[in-house]
Amino acid sequence: MENYNKLKELVASIEGDADKFFNNGNSAAGTRVRKGLQEIKTLAQEIRNDVTEKKNAGK
Repeated sequence: MENYNKLKELVASIEGDADKFFNNGNSAAGTRVRKGLQEIKTLAQEIRNDVTEKKNAGK
């Protein structure tokens, strides 16, 4: 559950930069969004692995 909370925080943390990039065309903010999305992708994969591990441990 700890990783899930981190994931929610990461999504919230890139919201401002996403707004700056999409609405104002700030390319530096776009770079920060891409970096944040990569971190989200990595963390989401860790969560998927944890869920699979727990699911299979119950069998």
